[in-house]
Amino acid sequence: MSQQLNTPVPAPVSPSAGATDGARAKQLSDRIRARFSQTLIGQEDLREALITTMIAGGHILIESVPGLAKTTAAQTLATSVSGSFRRVQCTPDLMPSDLTGTQIFNFSTQQFSTQVGPIHANFVLLDEINRSNAKTQSAMLEAMSEGATTIGGKRIALPRPFMVIATENPIEEEGTYNLPEAQMDRFMMKVVMTYPDAKDETRMLALLTQRGTDSVDPTAPVEDALSIADVDFLRAAARRVHVSESILNYAVDLTAATRGAGSRPIKNLATRVRLGASPRASIALVRVGQAQALLNGRDYVVPEDIKRFAHEILRHRILLTFEAQAEGMYSDQIIDSVVETVPVP
Repeated sequence: MSQQLNTPVPAPVSPSAGATDGARAKQLSDRIRARFSQTLIGQEDLREALITTMIAGGHILIESVPGLAKTTAAQTLATSVSGSFRRVQCTPDLMPSDLTGTQIFNFSTQQFSTQVGPIHANFVLLDEINRSNAKTQSAMLEAMSEGATTIGGKRIALPRPFMVIATENPIEEEGTYNLPEAQMDRFMMKVVMTYPDAKDETRMLALLTQRGTDSVDPTAPVEDALSIADVDFLRAAARRVHVSESILNYAVDLTAATRGAGSRPIKNLATRVRLGASPRASIALVRVGQAQALLNGRDYVVPEDIKRFAHEILRHRILLTFEAQAEGMYSDQIIDSVVETVPVP
């Protein structure tokens, strides 16, 4: 009796993990962009910076003069995800306990109970952060750097994901407290908004007229909002994006160039820069590069991913000398020189 041989059937070829992650990431990011199109006109760079920072797992600082929809942009990102959202209006009399929480004595049980503050949310909007005092800024720094707060000597972890979206107004000095360099460094990006052009401003007025309201209701239900699991997927997928050694060296070289070092030191940089970017900037360049590669459907980082948000990552980490400030120089000009000088791999 002859034995029938079972010929193995080749398994169907499935798309690579990188391609699958990229397709899903594009679908999720497009849902966020669709939400932005309903609330914000123009400001594409700000929108992409917010989405990229969220995927990269960082915090973002938005600076502009009043009336350019900083708060609207922050609320739009937060409400596009079905996580918890809190808005804190920073003032000089805001105390750390107003932000982190406090302990309340219960007379019926004769015990203290912990009441957490508004910073215990997935997305926290700190409006006009530079109006808060030094003690409150210190509490913010602890939350941003450690992902936890301390209430009554007890450490309480913040929810995951956790993202701070802070805004500041650069033109008013009275009643403001400049953020120290240590806290500025905790922000992955700093975005500087500019005035919209006439076309975008006209489109904005048309949108407000059709909508019938000038503000976004953060409590209103949002259709097709991302879940917390979606955000976790985006962050995990970004960390799986491959970064070659040459790209790592490029990120380090860009950061080192702001300190007058690296493969192509900029001449006379010490006369213009008194403090360059820290290694935290190199980490941010790589993490943002991974997020950008994912959003572009790639499972590997290219130099353009690193350069895309170089200004937003480096501008608040470079301190100019008094001479450079007197000449009207800005840190963005230094970054332009760095990006042009450092060779691309």
